[in-house]
Amino acid sequence: MRSPSPHTSRIPRLPFFIRSAQALALAVAVCFTLGATDASSRFNDLGHRLMCTCGCSQLLGECNHVGCPESGRMRGELSDAIAGSGTDKEILAGFAAKYGATVLAAPTTHGFDLVAWIAPFAVFAAAMLGTILLVRHWSLGKTQLATGPASPEIDALRDKIRRETGSDGDF
Repeated sequence: MRSPSPHTSRIPRLPFFIRSAQALALAVAVCFTLGATDASSRFNDLGHRLMCTCGCSQLLGECNHVGCPESGRMRGELSDAIAGSGTDKEILAGFAAKYGATVLAAPTTHGFDLVAWIAPFAVFAAAMLGTILLVRHWSLGKTQLATGPASPEIDALRDKIRRETGSDGDF
């Protein structure tokens, strides 16, 4: 009998590991997409992307104050829109057309609404740049004062301060 070489013992394992990885990837994909088209999960997702128009400043899915005149009607409209098999984008666009852009919990990424996404980052970057320039200006100002051109009067004043205070001038 021949002893199996190390190369032949690995050949059957390689397809097994590949098949196992493929099966695992398929199982993960099925688990993640299992509830993706469910009407209740879609209602929950869209309800958290819309604002209640009663003035409570809550998400439509979270509006829970007693006697809200708007949330029940809006939830019914959302259920009807989901049952009408419209896409999420179409449903949100329909609500924005009916109630105005304030019904959307987050601004769109088109047109002037894009400013709402860019402005916070631009302000942060400008503040950081301003802070860096200010600190740099302060640090350059101190070194210029310490090593700047000195007149005989300033040198005499510095010597007098050193003699009277007993320090070398570095505070």
